[in-house]
Amino acid sequence: MNKLLLIIKREYLAKVRNKSFVIMTFLSPILMVAMVILIAFLTQLNDSEKQVITILNESDFFHNEFVITESTSYIDFKNMSLQQAIDSTVNLGYYGLLYIPDAATLQEITDKSFFYTKEAPSTSTLDKIEGIFKTRLQQNRLQELGVSKQDFLEVDKNYDINLSTFSGDINIKGFNEIRAFIGGGFGYLIMMFIIIYGGFVMRSVIEEKTSRIIEVIISSVKPFQLMMGKIIGTSLAGITQFAIWIFSASLLMLVVIFIFDIDPATFTGANPSMGAMSTVPDVSMMNEKVLALGVEIFKIPWVMLISFFLVYFLLGYLIYSSIYAAIGAAVDNETDTQQFILPVITPLMLAIYVGFFSVFNNPHGPIAVAFSLFPLTSPIVMLMRLSSGLGEGGVPIWQVVVSILLLIITFMGIVWFAAKIYRIGILMYGKKPSYKELYKWLKY
Repeated sequence: MNKLLLIIKREYLAKVRNKSFVIMTFLSPILMVAMVILIAFLTQLNDSEKQVITILNESDFFHNEFVITESTSYIDFKNMSLQQAIDSTVNLGYYGLLYIPDAATLQEITDKSFFYTKEAPSTSTLDKIEGIFKTRLQQNRLQELGVSKQDFLEVDKNYDINLSTFSGDINIKGFNEIRAFIGGGFGYLIMMFIIIYGGFVMRSVIEEKTSRIIEVIISSVKPFQLMMGKIIGTSLAGITQFAIWIFSASLLMLVVIFIFDIDPATFTGANPSMGAMSTVPDVSMMNEKVLALGVEIFKIPWVMLISFFLVYFLLGYLIYSSIYAAIGAAVDNETDTQQFILPVITPLMLAIYVGFFSVFNNPHGPIAVAFSLFPLTSPIVMLMRLSSGLGEGGVPIWQVVVSILLLIITFMGIVWFAAKIYRIGILMYGKKPSYKELYKWLKY
C-alpha cells in the first residue's frame, strides 16, 4: 500500500510540475473565455448587419405587410421597369429585389412573384417573405368565405396547451430537453476527461518503457501497483487542472462581462427582434413561464446529479484509463497506438450520439435504458437520464444500482485483463503487437 501511495504521489507531482501542464492550466481558461467572447462578438456582428430588400410592387396588394425590423428593412421602387429595379438593386449593393407583378387575382399575383438575389437567399429570409404571402392568401380566401380580417387574427392565434404532472405540478414545454442538455454537459465532461487524461496515462507508460526506466521500477514494485499508481496519480492531476479551469474561467468570464458591459443574452444567440408578421407576446404570460422555468431549474436535483456525476466519472475514468495503460504497455511508440484507440473511443462517441438522439426524445425508452446499463456507455447516457430525477417520475432506482454494479464488475474485469497485458507488454520491445498477440499475453 505504501508503494502504491508513493507511485501516486510521484505521478501527481511529475504531472503538476511539468512546464506544459502549468502553462496550459493557466492559459486554457484565457483561451476558453476569449473563444466565447469571439463567438459572441461575431454573433452580434452578424446580427447587426441589416438586410436591405427592395420591392417593386405593381399590384394592388401588399402595401403594408412588409414591416421594417432590426434585421431587415424594405425600400419601395416605383415607376420603373423590372430590369431598372434589378440594376438599381445590384448597383446599390442591396440584398435582393422582391418583384410583385399585377394580375387579376391574388393567387395569380403570388404565383408570378419573384425574389431576385445575387446568391441563394438564407432560409430565414425566405421564411419571412413566404410567411407574409401565405398569411395574405389565407386572409383573402377566408374573406371570400365571409370571414373578416379581425376574425382571421383571432383564429390564427397561437395555442399552447396547459401542462401538469399527475401530482398537480406545472410542466414546462421543452424542459425535458433542458434537463437532457444539463446531463449531457456532465456526460461530455466525462468523455473529454477520459480522452485527454487517458491519453496522458498511455503516453506516460510509453515514455518510461522507451527510456528503459520501467525495468528498474518493476524490480521493486509489482506491475499492477505501478499501473494503478499511474492511473490514480494522473487522474488526481487532471481533477486539479479541471477544478482550476472551471474556477478561473468562471471568474474571468464574470470580470469580462462586468468590465466590458456585455449582455449575457449574446452568448445564447438570442435575438430580441421580432419577425415581420410576429404577434406581440403576452408579457404577463411570458413572465409567468420564465418564473416557472426558473423554479423548475432550481428544483433539478443538483446534489444528486453532482453526486452521481462523481461516481460515474470515477468508475468510467478508471475503466478507460486501465485500457489506455494497457495500450501504452503494448506498444513502443505513440504511432502504433492508432489501431487500438478507435475501438476504445467508439463507445464514448456512441454514448454521446445515443444520448442526444434518444434520451432527448424518450429518456425512459428501451434504447436509452439499454445504453445507460451497458458499462462502456452508462457513465454518459445514465447522467443524461438522471437529470430528470431519481425514483418516481425519473430513473428507477434499480436501474441506477444495476448500472453501478455492472460498472464495478466491468472495472474489476478490465483491470485484471489490462494488468496481464501491462505485465507482459512493459518488457516487450521491438515488436509491433497485434490483437492476436495481445490475446496470447492474456494466457500467460
